[in-house]
Amino acid sequence: MAGRRVRVLGIDPGLTRCGVGVVDVAADRSATLVHVGVVRSPADARIEQRLAAIAAGIRVVLEAHRPDVLAVERVFAQNNRNTVMGTAQASGIALLLAAEHGIPAATHTPTEVKAAITGYGNADKRQVQTMVARVLRLDALPTPADAADALALALCHAWRGGGPQAPAQGPLTPAQRAWADAERLARR
Repeated sequence: MAGRRVRVLGIDPGLTRCGVGVVDVAADRSATLVHVGVVRSPADARIEQRLAAIAAGIRVVLEAHRPDVLAVERVFAQNNRNTVMGTAQASGIALLLAAEHGIPAATHTPTEVKAAITGYGNADKRQVQTMVARVLRLDALPTPADAADALALALCHAWRGGGPQAPAQGPLTPAQRAWADAERLARR
């Protein structure tokens, strides 16, 4: 793998703002920004129109930048059911588009991403933005936070050995095991 790079599309799913970030990561873990942005959908539009807008925006990024792999934030339980539903729907769109484009996809929890980027699983948005800017040698913090989170997802995936040949789901990390245990308890 020496000299080889992997191009990762990170997606921070959301209905109003869906962060998208593409990075090239070399075998030595150095990374280069390829693209960053936010796909938006109007909050007053019907759900199918909003999902179509998110899909169209992600398709543009997939076709323009041809990533090797896609990483999306794993949906987690929150108090606001509407937010969880919108995030899950946008996540499903991203995963479907990866399959349609023939690229592997993986999911990562927010805690895994924060730990990979900052070394601390409870880092705040500003800490994540700061580390993403430092890793990618950016002159300014990536904004909005959705865009920074998408870049962090892409970096996390690449740094965890998530090249295009890696299985979408390998052995569970400690954070993933804790998440799975919490989900099992919540179903009882």
